[in-house]
Amino acid sequence: MSGSTRLALCATAATLLASCALLPLVGTKSWIVQAAIFLCIQAAVGAVARRIPLARPLTIAIQAVISLLILTAAFAQDAAIGGVLPSPEVFERFGLLLEAGGNDVGQYSIPAPLSDGIKLMLIGGVLVIGLLVDALAVTFRSAAPAGLPLLALYSVAAGLGDGGQGWLWFLLAAAGYLLLLLAEGRDRLSQWGRVFGGGGRSSGPVASGLDAGGGAVAPVRAGRRIGVLALGIALVVPALLPAMEGGILDTAGKGGGSGSGGGTISAVNPLVSLQNSLNQPEDREVLTYRTDTEETQDLYLRIVALDQFDGDAWKPSERRIYDVPTSFPTPPGLGQGVPTDTVRTSISAADWYAQDWLPMPYPANRVAIDGSWRFEPVGRTLVGDDGQTTRGKDYTVESSLVRPKPEQLAAAPGPRDEIADEFTKVPDSLPQDVYDAARRVTRGASNDYERAVKIQDWFASDGGFTYDTEVNAGSGSAAISRFLKQKEGFCVHFSFSMAAMARTLGIPARVAVGFTPGTPESDGRMSVGLRDAHAWPELYFEGVGWTRFEPTPTRGTVPDYTVSETPSGTPTDSAEPEPTDSAEPSAEPSTSASESCTAEMKKFNECGADDPLAAAGGGDDGPPLGTILGVAAGVVALLLLPSLPFLWRTRVRGVRLGSGGRTPADTTARTLAAWLEITDTAWDHGIVPDDSQTPRRAAARIVRIGQLDAETADAVHRVAAAVEQVLYAPEPRPVAGLGDDVRRFRAGLRASVGRRVRLRATFAPRSAVRVSWAFAERRQAFAARWGGRRWGPERWSGLLRRTGRQQG
Repeated sequence: MSGSTRLALCATAATLLASCALLPLVGTKSWIVQAAIFLCIQAAVGAVARRIPLARPLTIAIQAVISLLILTAAFAQDAAIGGVLPSPEVFERFGLLLEAGGNDVGQYSIPAPLSDGIKLMLIGGVLVIGLLVDALAVTFRSAAPAGLPLLALYSVAAGLGDGGQGWLWFLLAAAGYLLLLLAEGRDRLSQWGRVFGGGGRSSGPVASGLDAGGGAVAPVRAGRRIGVLALGIALVVPALLPAMEGGILDTAGKGGGSGSGGGTISAVNPLVSLQNSLNQPEDREVLTYRTDTEETQDLYLRIVALDQFDGDAWKPSERRIYDVPTSFPTPPGLGQGVPTDTVRTSISAADWYAQDWLPMPYPANRVAIDGSWRFEPVGRTLVGDDGQTTRGKDYTVESSLVRPKPEQLAAAPGPRDEIADEFTKVPDSLPQDVYDAARRVTRGASNDYERAVKIQDWFASDGGFTYDTEVNAGSGSAAISRFLKQKEGFCVHFSFSMAAMARTLGIPARVAVGFTPGTPESDGRMSVGLRDAHAWPELYFEGVGWTRFEPTPTRGTVPDYTVSETPSGTPTDSAEPEPTDSAEPSAEPSTSASESCTAEMKKFNECGADDPLAAAGGGDDGPPLGTILGVAAGVVALLLLPSLPFLWRTRVRGVRLGSGGRTPADTTARTLAAWLEITDTAWDHGIVPDDSQTPRRAAARIVRIGQLDAETADAVHRVAAAVEQVLYAPEPRPVAGLGDDVRRFRAGLRASVGRRVRLRATFAPRSAVRVSWAFAERRQAFAARWGGRRWGPERWSGLLRRTGRQQG
C-alpha cells in the first residue's frame, strides 16, 4: 500500500471517528452508515484523481462535484436531471431542507428526530469536513492543520450534546487525529518541528525515521506537541460553548443570568415544523385545557410572534427578557373603548411535548406556572430559562378576549412611529410582484382595515388559492413570490404572504405561531393535537392593538370583525358575484363557478366539483427549459474538464497522422508532423526532447531511454530518416507508412512503461503545454497565409528548432 493511499484511509477514518460525536444528537443512528459510504466514495475519487495525477485544486474540485452529485441523488433525486445532475430545483430543495433542519434544531430537544433536514445537515456537514481533511492531509500533505476541521466538528457536537459519554467521543476523535498524524510520516512533521521549537534535522544518515538520532527526534517531538495543543483546544472549547449567549444554536433561546434585566431571547427561528406536524399519520395530543368561555373558536394558543423579516425567513427579533411579572402590562395599542372579556384557562401539556415557549391565549394578563420562566414584553411571551420546557406542565392563564368592532378598526389612526418603524420593514429582496399584488388586491379600499380584510378574503376565498400541506415549505422572499403565482400552500405560506403584503402597504404586521383552539371532548376539555399547529398574521391598529386575521382556507375561524354583516333572509341568488380583485383572468373561470357558491362556502371548500379553486395555480412549474439546459451543460462541462488534455491530445494525433496533399510542401509537412508526434509521445511518457541533437541522434536517444524492442526501434529510425530526407535532400520524396510507424512506436513505448506513466501520458500529457503556444503559432500561420508565404522545409525546420528549445 502506498503512502498516499494509507494517508487517505487514515483521513477518512479520522473524519468518521470525529463524526461519532454527532450520534447522541439524534435518536436514529442509521445516518452514520450512509455518511460513511459517501465519505469513502469521496476519498476514492480523490485517490484516483491523485493517481492520474491532476492539479491539486482540480482534484479538490472533482471531489466537491462528486459529493454534490451524491447528495443530489440521496436527497433531491426527483428534482435532478437524470436523477443525479443538479438543477435549480435541486438547490432550492437543499435550501428548504436546510431551513427545515434549522427549525428542527431550534425546536426539538436532544435527541431530536432524524428529519430529512437534520439528516442533510449531518451528512452534508460530515462530507464537507471530510473534504477539508482529505485536501489538507492527503492532497497538500499537511496532516497537522487537518486537525482544525476535525476539532470544529467535535467541538460543535460536544457543545450541543448533554455531556453524557462525552469522554468516549473525545477519545474517538483524538484517536482519529493521532492516527492521521502518525500516517503522515517523518518528513512533513520535521517542518512543523522547526516551528514549534524542535531541533533541526540531523546531517547524518537516518535508518528508519524513528531512531534516536537528531533527525527523528524533532519531528516526533513536534508531532506530540501539535497533538497535545489540538487536543487541549478540543477540551477547552466545548467547555466554553455553553457560556456563549445568544448563539443561533442555543436551543433554549435565551441568555444566561437572572434579574429584571438579565439575558436576551435570541433570534432563533422557533417555527414548529408545521408541515411535518400537519402531515403526521397520527394526530398526537399536545395540550388539553379547560376554559370558562363558551366562545372557544377565538381561543388560539399562541406560542411566539415572528416579527423580523430579513428576506430569508420570518423569525423573532432578539429582545431582552425579564422576570415574569405578577400582572402583565397593558397590551400595546389597546384602548379603553374596545370591548373585552376576561377569560381564565387551565392548560396541561403532554409529557412528550418539550417546547421552550409557553402556549397561551393572546393577550395574556397573568400566568401561574412553576419552574424557571422569563417574560418577553414586546411579544408578551414566556420562554423557558436554564433548559426549562413545557414538558408535562400544568398552568393557568388569565387573558383578555378582545372584541373590536369593524368601525373601530376602520377609524383607527396611523400607528405610532416606533411601531411603524419596526413592524413595516421589508427586505430589499422582496420581489416587485408582491408590492403589485398588494396594491391590486386592495384597490378601492379607503383605510387600512378595509385593505387588511380585502387581502384576507383574497387569500381565503376570492383569489383562487388552494390549501395543500404537501407543497414545499419556504418563508423567504422567493417563496412568497412563488406562492402568489402557484396559489398552493398551507398556513405558513398564507400568513407569511399576508404579513409581507400588509407591510408593503404600511400596515404593521407580524406572524404568530401556535395552535388553533382544538376539538371539544365529552368531559368538557378541549384537546389540541399536532395537526392543530398553525400560523396566522397579526396586524396592528392603533387603539385596538395586535389583531388576528385568518387568510388560510379551511383552517381556524374567520374573526367576526372581518366578516361583513348580511341579513340572514337575503336570497343567495340575488348576490351577483363581484369581479375578483386580482386582475388575473385565470384565477376564476366564469363558467365553472356556481351562483349559489358564496365566498364563505368557497373558503371551506363546500362548492363541490364546480369550485374554481380546482383550476387555480398552476402555470409556473419551475425554471424555464433554457435555464435547466444551461445548468446541465455547465455541470457536464465541469465533469469533462479533467478530460480536456486527453481530448486535445487525441485530436492533435489524428490531425498529424491524417492523410495530406500531394505537393512537395504537403509531403514535408506530413513527415515533420509524424516526427513531432514521435517526440511528443516520448515527451508524454517522460522522455524530454533534446533540440541539440539531429533526428538520427534523437531517435537513438529515445530508443535507449525507452528501452524499446527491435521492431519499435526500427519504426522510430524510419521516421527519423524520413525527416532528414525531407530537410536535406535536394528533392524531398514521400515516404509511405509513416503513420503506421508512429502508431507502432506509441504501442511499443506504452508497453515498456508502468501503468502510472501510461495513465499520466493519457490523461495529463506533458505535451499539452503546446496549447499555450498554439495561439502565437496560429497568429504566425494567419499572417503567413495572408502574406502568400508557404510552409517550406526551411520554415518547418525553424519551427521545429524553436519548439524543441521551448520543450527543453
